[in-house]
Amino acid sequence: MPRKISLKPITLLLLLTAFVSFGQDGHHNDEPKPDDKAERKAYIQHHLKDSHDFGIASYTTDSGEKKHIGFPLPVILWDGGLKIFSSSKFHHEETVAEVDGDFYKIYHGMIYKTDAEGVIHYDDAHHPTNIKPLDLSITKSVVMIIVTALLMFLLFGSLGKSYGKNGGIAKGAGRFFEPIILYIRDDIAIPNIGKKHYKKYMSFLLTVFFFVWFLNIFGLTPLGVNVTGNIAITFSLAILTYLITTFTAKKDYWKHIFWMPGVPVPMKIILAPIELLGTIIKPFSLLIRLYANMQAGHIVLMSLIALMYLFNSIVGSSLSFFLSFAISLIEVLVALLQAYIFTMLSALYFGMAVEEHDHEHEEAH
Repeated sequence: MPRKISLKPITLLLLLTAFVSFGQDGHHNDEPKPDDKAERKAYIQHHLKDSHDFGIASYTTDSGEKKHIGFPLPVILWDGGLKIFSSSKFHHEETVAEVDGDFYKIYHGMIYKTDAEGVIHYDDAHHPTNIKPLDLSITKSVVMIIVTALLMFLLFGSLGKSYGKNGGIAKGAGRFFEPIILYIRDDIAIPNIGKKHYKKYMSFLLTVFFFVWFLNIFGLTPLGVNVTGNIAITFSLAILTYLITTFTAKKDYWKHIFWMPGVPVPMKIILAPIELLGTIIKPFSLLIRLYANMQAGHIVLMSLIALMYLFNSIVGSSLSFFLSFAISLIEVLVALLQAYIFTMLSALYFGMAVEEHDHEHEEAH
């Protein structure tokens, strides 16, 4: 009998080939224009860095005019005196701002003093040599920090009031946040600090957890504010942890750093500088961990979005879209995870600072 040949796999292969061919246009195999590459790179860098105006989105009209959606922010400079003006004078970092006869220009996110033409002078290493006034401006990141602080104040203020009115029972949004607060107390603070001392650290642990978490979530919204990807922000949070650890530490904590019980004297002399250096390295690891994870996450996500325009095809753009969507879901988990890690390690350092030791047993051992 003649052998029957199934046409289903062949038909499926032909349809798939036709779909891929249909998804490709005439420019798919061409290299992207240098202007397109530069524009995508500039867009990613603009998302990652802070700015002096709150830009939400931008688009180009049919006539080639670029439109920006957002609002200006106050620029506060100290240059021989206090100078306050609107960031709209920079026209989205495209023009020079004139204030009281002086001219200022934004260059790579920094404000430099210049002339009417906006000339930037460089040294041999191609670093700007223009005068850089002290910048105290309300930037995009500062706005989001203020918004997050007000949100936390209103949210947890109402939660505290509902506790008082309802006999310790949360109402409304408090029912969602109450288990998280109890988890931080019962599974982070008490196990790492101890029941005797954990209460005096709870306010900081709760504040830093929700502060980092909310800022991370805001960074995933269309607002595009990468606050925790700014090393100055993570550095400030790490410094707070370091200061609280240092100024609330007990005598035993410092004794185990400078003169460890049960250790030979020569080893004590060698280990003391190392232990002291460790007190600085611990908060440094906090700031690097939070900064690097959030910065890397945003870079990967923005790069995947840029791939949709790079492929310029139905198949390639669709795959990039679904991959960026999956990464976005992972970033939601990372936003919570980084807040948890920062809070957990801070509680661990606080616990080490207030830990009580049995020196007699250590010496005998």
